[in-house]
Amino acid sequence: MKMKSLALAAAICAAGLAALVTAPAAFAQEKVQFFPALTGRTGPVAPNATPWVNGHNDYMKLVNARGGINGVKTLVEECETAYATDKGVECYERLKGKHGGATVFQPLSTGITFALTEKVAADKIPLITSGYGRSDSADGGVFKWNFPLIGHYWVAGDTVLKHLANKEGGWDKLKGKKIAVVYHDSPFGKELLPIIEERSKMHGFTLQLLPVPAPGVEQKAIWLQVRQNRPDYVVMQTWGVMTATAIKEAVATGYPRDKMFGTWWSGAEPDLKDVGEAAKGYSAVMMQHGAEPNSPVVKEILDKVHAKGQGTGPKDEVGSVLYMRGVVGALLATEGVRSAQERFGKGKVMTGEQARWGYENLHLTQAKLDALGFKDVMRPVSTSCADHMGSAWARVHTWDGAKFVWASDWLQADDQIIKPMVKQSAERYAGEKKLQRRSPQDCQS
Repeated sequence: MKMKSLALAAAICAAGLAALVTAPAAFAQEKVQFFPALTGRTGPVAPNATPWVNGHNDYMKLVNARGGINGVKTLVEECETAYATDKGVECYERLKGKHGGATVFQPLSTGITFALTEKVAADKIPLITSGYGRSDSADGGVFKWNFPLIGHYWVAGDTVLKHLANKEGGWDKLKGKKIAVVYHDSPFGKELLPIIEERSKMHGFTLQLLPVPAPGVEQKAIWLQVRQNRPDYVVMQTWGVMTATAIKEAVATGYPRDKMFGTWWSGAEPDLKDVGEAAKGYSAVMMQHGAEPNSPVVKEILDKVHAKGQGTGPKDEVGSVLYMRGVVGALLATEGVRSAQERFGKGKVMTGEQARWGYENLHLTQAKLDALGFKDVMRPVSTSCADHMGSAWARVHTWDGAKFVWASDWLQADDQIIKPMVKQSAERYAGEKKLQRRSPQDCQS
């Protein structure tokens, strides 16, 4: 029996977990909108990436239970990347033309995002990279196909620092402070640094930059440096096993957890559940949502998906931080299609190019969000040709020893600082790639 189980597991892995959320035969006579899912169910980020895709897939099923996107049903197919860039590119090439063509990709990886940015422009398929990817892709005048909806790394970094400034009594009180930055030594980790370095120059705090090689399971030397330098705060740009390792090393070296602050990918239940009470006081910034077990959308998913035996993952993860991140990702993906249908035909299947217009003209008012079950979970999102992000709101939550609780009011990143940084970086990219900034006519197309 054990050998049969191992053989079955091997077969699943060999197939790259390319499972259809709903069998295509069920949609043989129906119009379907295809949403490929690049997953990380294996490898160093599996405990964190798995809830994301489970939440994403469950919300897609909920959309179908509600009648689809104006009657058009969603179809999801997974392809396993194990958080490896080369596998991500392979999955993209495998899925982009299936089931009538991909609507949008959500790579769940900054490395994969960098690798796909030129490909999606050529293939006319949009990318949603909520909270990751290229921060400069918020400039839709250069990055026509990239959408870092609801925030990017510079928003996360700025709001973490704003929270620290608030704790100290103002930005001026950070002068002379020491802030260590423990970050994944990859495009993901390095993408945070420009905003941290800019704020350091502005406010006079010093930085201790501590890169950690992937996957991040060996950090003893890093935390010895932290103990020796005794920074006032540690900001963490970590993901997967790296976050839990960092917190355990902080416990071992005696660095106070209430002086540690993670960015958006460094503050979810899998990071802390094995540390438990010892991690009490650790905080992280959340762009828009956090854990939302009592939200209307979660109750509806439990009622219309899990109660019918159609849940993608375990019931007890529904409403957790990363599960909700997948739910929000699916919300943005489907509402962009709904927006596109307003222009190109309600009840029709949208092409990737038409969906791109929808993401660029997304107007999720509070009334719309509340009606979709996201009351007290999200604030409005509104995009344009110039702004492919649409929202810069965040909050900080803190681990109380068993769960996360909100520890701040709503925070907003400073556009006066971030927008010039975004534009300068986007212009540099355009120069390197010999791209022209989009014309007003192109913005209307």
